[in-house]
Amino acid sequence: MKNTDCVIYITTKRGRTWSYLKENTGWTQTGPTGVVHRLSAEQLLSHLLPPLAADNPGHLSVRVERRVAALAALGPAA
Repeated sequence: MKNTDCVIYITTKRGRTWSYLKENTGWTQTGPTGVVHRLSAEQLLSHLLPPLAADNPGHLSVRVERRVAALAALGPAA
């Protein structure tokens, strides 16, 4: 499995979700409003490590899905 095969989701306890994708040119972050930002690998880690370190248990959750499954869940328009 490669980085480009996965989608990383970080969700707050209030249900707001950010998704992170690896494209050929780098990482992108899509916010809950649909705004897309480019990220470096270091920026991705700074977003990902705090919830994994569990500094605030229950405040953020992280899940990773295969990209094909994530796109299929969005339906044919994706």
